[in-house]
Amino acid sequence: MNDERPDNAVPVAAAGAGAPAPLPPSALRLRIDPAQLGFADTDELAHEPLPWIGQARAQAAARFGLELDQPRHHLFVLGAVGTGRATLMQQEMQAVAAKRPAPPDLCYLHNFENPQQPRALRLPAGQGRVLRQRMQEFVRTLQADIPKRLSEPGFKAALSALEKNYADREAQAYAELAAFARQRHFALRREGGQLIFTLLDEDGEPLSAEGLAALDEARRRAYDDGERELRAEILRFLEVTAPLERALREGVQALRRQAVKPLLERELGAVRQALRKQFKDARKLNQWLDGIAADVLDHLDLFEPGDAEDETERREALERRLQRYRVNLVVDNADTQGAPVIVENNPLYRPLFGSIEYQTDNDVLVTDFSRIRAGSLLRAHGGFLMLHLRDLLADELVWEKLRRVLRSGRLQIEEPGTMFSALATTSLEPEAVDIDVKIVLIGTHKQYYALQEGDPEFARHFRVKVDFDDSFVAGPDTWRATGVFVAHTAARRGLPPFDAAAVARLIEDSHRQAEDRTRQSAVFARTETLVIEAAQHARARGARLVERADVEQAIAARNRRHDGPEQRLRAAIAEGDRVVHLSGARIGQLNGLSVLDLGDYAFGLPMRVAARTVPGHDGLLNIEREVELSGPIHDKAVLILHSYLSALFAPLAPLALTASIVFEQEYAGVEGDSASCAEFFALLSALAGVPLKQSIAVTGALNPFGEVLPIGGVNEKIEGFFRVCAAAGLDGTHGVIIPARNRRHLVLADEVVEAVERGRFHVWAIDHVAEGMTLLSGVPFGLADPRAATAPLDAAGQPAYAPGSVLARAAETLRAYRRACLRAGSPRAWRARG
Repeated sequence: MNDERPDNAVPVAAAGAGAPAPLPPSALRLRIDPAQLGFADTDELAHEPLPWIGQARAQAAARFGLELDQPRHHLFVLGAVGTGRATLMQQEMQAVAAKRPAPPDLCYLHNFENPQQPRALRLPAGQGRVLRQRMQEFVRTLQADIPKRLSEPGFKAALSALEKNYADREAQAYAELAAFARQRHFALRREGGQLIFTLLDEDGEPLSAEGLAALDEARRRAYDDGERELRAEILRFLEVTAPLERALREGVQALRRQAVKPLLERELGAVRQALRKQFKDARKLNQWLDGIAADVLDHLDLFEPGDAEDETERREALERRLQRYRVNLVVDNADTQGAPVIVENNPLYRPLFGSIEYQTDNDVLVTDFSRIRAGSLLRAHGGFLMLHLRDLLADELVWEKLRRVLRSGRLQIEEPGTMFSALATTSLEPEAVDIDVKIVLIGTHKQYYALQEGDPEFARHFRVKVDFDDSFVAGPDTWRATGVFVAHTAARRGLPPFDAAAVARLIEDSHRQAEDRTRQSAVFARTETLVIEAAQHARARGARLVERADVEQAIAARNRRHDGPEQRLRAAIAEGDRVVHLSGARIGQLNGLSVLDLGDYAFGLPMRVAARTVPGHDGLLNIEREVELSGPIHDKAVLILHSYLSALFAPLAPLALTASIVFEQEYAGVEGDSASCAEFFALLSALAGVPLKQSIAVTGALNPFGEVLPIGGVNEKIEGFFRVCAAAGLDGTHGVIIPARNRRHLVLADEVVEAVERGRFHVWAIDHVAEGMTLLSGVPFGLADPRAATAPLDAAGQPAYAPGSVLARAAETLRAYRRACLRAGSPRAWRARG
């Protein structure tokens, strides 16, 4: 058995001596002296940086993770919504990023060898813009200067000489062919680029079909032989002229190349000179520029104006060709100071990983390298990217893609939707690129541990845990830091400054939200909301400063907007629909306290606890559990209660008892252990026949030794019962019993504290149920040491409870129950059942 107890526990003797004294008003609330804050109003603090209030551990982890330049050391930030986790992390990311150099630009270029696989090119920051501008100028220069070069007199003269040489040689060959044809009575002419020959008669006139038919067989045979010889000679002519044509074309092409090549070398040299900085992909850039030069020289004919009817087609072909020489600058860091910090609030597939745009051409989706778009991951290269885990989990496709990117450290831009398109698609496979991004993933504690268990492969990439606390130990430093937070909020939203008293009231509310006079809530979202609403009240009265009364008014207005359910339930009590007794004394009935948490508003209400006991063998019956309205924590609390009750009356075991506990008019279910003290008091009252004061409500959890353990929502529970009593009329007998370990959690409303000061309401703090039973019944508990394992025995072997005490009366009832059970059945059978 463990008889140890906390240092703040009431001494054992006091626990059995009698009822405790009410807590003084000073123990019920927290007052912050504005003079302790060190400023008159928040304008004095606006120049100070926004601190990580009470989050020293998280800040150290964040700074370590952000500065650690190692793979698979991304950050997982876990904490409650409203703790400032995203805002503070973004602030820290920007601070670390400012010390880093700007990352390189990223361009996509046309691949002359395989157009479906565009090349990726990284350039020093700002050089991507330079390359894009230079290539735009290069294209304009080509369009303007190449036609000029090809129309210069020197080029024209050289071209004419080539053409004349070809024409002379071709004319000589044709003349010889024509003479050969005439010798065999054929006339030869050119028509539409073809050679056509016609049979002639003796007079040199074309021979008609009738004339040919009239010839004798010898003449026809002679003509047929001549035709075969001519056809053979034509073939020889073509064999001679084809190389001449090819030589002409090659000569013209070489002449054009010779004329344009110096221009290309000069312009591309200027591009290279503009990018003279050393960088990793310099070789790739040179290969691309060389490819451009070769492509231009191979298509110089597109730069020469042609026939009017073909001009439109030529211009369109030239424009398509020139598009290949442009630069698709997908990530431009020319104006970036330090490393990028990107917060992606819409992490869908395209915004996160990039995309490829398409257009429809004759019912086919077509695209090219210029339609590649970068996503957040590429834009954050060399820096930081913040994502929210919940957003990622909403799209399985995004989750799987990110998993692959983290595993490989490379990103392949692709368009997943094209495979489901009804149209045929011309797709691209852009070159995958390495990415160096520090990902900051925002989530809750529950999500973090679920990820650790459900997807360990993904979780191992996030090895730096940044844990934001829900509350923190408060003191002058955190109070002043809260003032800085208020100053920044007011400045950012254009609100008037707050005086020290107003900030002090905000701090008091923060303690109230943490339910602790020694700790503040780290959920600053509520404080920010109050800042905005209090400033509005100050503006409404035309004030320059926001004062304490404005904050009080904002809190009261907020409560009025949310307390509809509370008002309806309190009205049900006032009208008698929900039965609550606030005076007199009753056996086996007591007012417990419960909290209803609606998410944006929580309030307390009394809840009637009733117990009945009869002779029997069934033990303690939890009616809520029997009808499945009880949660596991409450069931556990009832079993602990039964354990303690059995220990109290161990000398009388086995207990001939059937008891029931119920929450009256409770239909929605019961969970938690904070009613176990009230249940114990009601049960013991029913067993001992001792009435309990109905003007006192009880809350507290019970352990197997009768010690009262702390519970949550203590302020709401006290205030809820107070308001019900106030509506009925306070007479000085009303009050609440709470666990002594909840003393530091008391941050009660002023109306409750004022009633305590006037003696019209009371708050008692107990460490053991013995104190509470004595207070509720006015009868001694019955044990000198309530924490003893069992009651001491007298000389007759009977439990030595104090005469007339609650336990003595209960023991007498249990003995009567045993006798009743013995009368109802065989003693042997009873002993067997025992």
